[in-house]
Amino acid sequence: MTAGSVADPLIACDRLVRIYTAEGIEVQALQGLDMAVAGGELTAMVGASGSGKSTLMNILAGLDTPTAGSVRVAGHDLGGMNGRQRLSYRRRVVGFVWQQTSRNLLPYLTAAQNVDLPMRLAGTGRRKRRGRAGQLLGVLGVAHCADRSPQQMSGGEQQRTAIAVALANEPKVLLADEPTGELDSATAADVFGALQTANTELGVTVLVVTHDPAVSSMVRRVIAIRDGRTATETLRHETTDAEGRRSEHAVEYAVLDRAGRLQLPRDMTEPLGMRDRVRLEALPGHIGVWPDQRRGEQPVAADEPADGLG
Repeated sequence: MTAGSVADPLIACDRLVRIYTAEGIEVQALQGLDMAVAGGELTAMVGASGSGKSTLMNILAGLDTPTAGSVRVAGHDLGGMNGRQRLSYRRRVVGFVWQQTSRNLLPYLTAAQNVDLPMRLAGTGRRKRRGRAGQLLGVLGVAHCADRSPQQMSGGEQQRTAIAVALANEPKVLLADEPTGELDSATAADVFGALQTANTELGVTVLVVTHDPAVSSMVRRVIAIRDGRTATETLRHETTDAEGRRSEHAVEYAVLDRAGRLQLPRDMTEPLGMRDRVRLEALPGHIGVWPDQRRGEQPVAADEPADGLG
C-alpha cells in the first residue's frame, strides 16, 4: 500500500470500491481508495459533498460493506465478517459519533445512563460500568451532566457526552462524522478538544470527518478525498530555529496509488489551465509537470519547476 506510507497501519484500505444501485443506475461512491492510518494517530478527513467520505466512514464503522477491495481495522477484515462478527466489531472495536446530536444519545436517559448502556449490552459488570462512565464524563469535561438528560444539555455538552458513549467499551478506533457541524466555533473547539483528549489521554486512534478549517488545521495529518479516491495529504510539523523560536509548517502531498496514478489539486491546476493532459519531464530529483503547450500556454524553463512534483 502506498497511501499514507504507514507501516503496519491500524486502519488499512486497499483499492476499496463501493457501488450503489439506485433506480437502475450504478453510482460508484468509492473508486479504488487507498488509505492507511497508524495506531495512535488523530487524523482529519476532508472532501466535497459526494466525494465518498461518509461512505468510507460507514464501512469503517461496520455499518456498510465494500463492493470490492479490502479494508482492515485493528486486524479485522471488514469484508469477510458475518452478521454476528460485525455486531461484536461495532460494540468493541470502533466507536462512532454522528454529526446530528439527536442521533448520538437516547433522550430518555441521563448522560451517565447513556454511557452505561453500551457497556451493559456488552455484558460488563455494574461496578466497572459505573467507574468507567464516571471516568469518561470527567475526562471529557461533562461530569456535571451525569444526571442530566440530553434536553438539559447544550449542543457541545451533548457531543462530548456522545464521545464518552462511543468510548464506553474501550474501542481501538473512534470515528467522528462532522461532530462539530452543528456547533458554533467556540463550542466546536471544546468538542474537538475532547477528541484530542480521547487521543492523547486514552490512547484511542481518532479519524474525524470535517468541513471546519479550524479543526483540520489543528491535526498533524489531513487526508483529502476526491471522487472516491484519496487525492492529497497535508502533513504539519514544527521546526525550531537557532534562537529557539518554533514555527509550524504544512506541506501538501499528492497520493500515488499502486498504478502510479495521482490527482493534482484543482486549485493548483485551474490557474495554469491544466486539463485533459499535462506535459511531463524527468528532471534531477523530481518530475516536472506543465500545461499542454499545444494549447498555447507559454513554456516554463526546466530550471524553474515551480509547479513540478518532487
